[in-house]
Amino acid sequence: MSDALVDSELMQSFVHARLIFLVKSSEKPVNIPSIAGGEPERNTGLADERDVLVHNARRSDEEFTLDRHGFMLVPQVSRVDDFYDDAAIESVHHDEVASVIKHATGARLVRVFDHTRRSDDPNVIRLKKTRDPSRTVHNDYTTRSAPQRVRDLLGDEAEALLSRRFAIVNLWRSMAGTVHRSPLALCDARTVDEADLIATERRARNRIGETYRLAFNENQRWYYFPQMQSDEALLIKTFDSIEDGRARFAPHAAFENPSAGASAAPRQSIESRAFVFY
Repeated sequence: MSDALVDSELMQSFVHARLIFLVKSSEKPVNIPSIAGGEPERNTGLADERDVLVHNARRSDEEFTLDRHGFMLVPQVSRVDDFYDDAAIESVHHDEVASVIKHATGARLVRVFDHTRRSDDPNVIRLKKTRDPSRTVHNDYTTRSAPQRVRDLLGDEAEALLSRRFAIVNLWRSMAGTVHRSPLALCDARTVDEADLIATERRARNRIGETYRLAFNENQRWYYFPQMQSDEALLIKTFDSIEDGRARFAPHAAFENPSAGASAAPRQSIESRAFVFY
């Protein structure tokens, strides 16, 4: 990618992007997630594709925070050399993720409970057993599925932990250089009408869960961080139990970046999910 294209994208105030929303209906929609190295995700329900403005968060006057916007960009230099090394992810990166999230949230306890690798290149998906980017606007957890996930994974500890405020925060980062293709569009949580969140059955091979899809609303405001670097990480709040006006959900989706040149390298990213207990 030429320096001119790089400079041009960073200077733009916004890009036009095609995002996939969902039309509300009386039937509960179903999401069948993609399979690592195999099939792409599938969704029932009537898709509603919209051209939206996605604002360049790097040029915004806003100071993005998890409690106001539902997302923020943070520095994160990892000691992991190979993000396809499962042992390194479990032994090194999970601790790094927990430390970053604890510092950003002020939580008393953070527990990383899973991670997912994604790429938008069919060859990488096949060879590295990654999943494809999720291009339908979604939020990973609902008011029902978030506490249930704690119960599923933490057993006897769960009820005591759930008696106080808790959240789920994702850490999303590049595994291979600058992100040009398929960046994440993030909806400012202050502009999300909870009436537009559509509970969706998540029908994976080994577990039935629940996520939110999102109906389009012209009041929604969208952002992205162009050209994320390997020493940066994006924190996304996908649930918060507190109901005092702080951000609870930050819907998001990958989009085709119109500013990415034809020679741009494929996106390779890893997202880690963590329980955050206050």
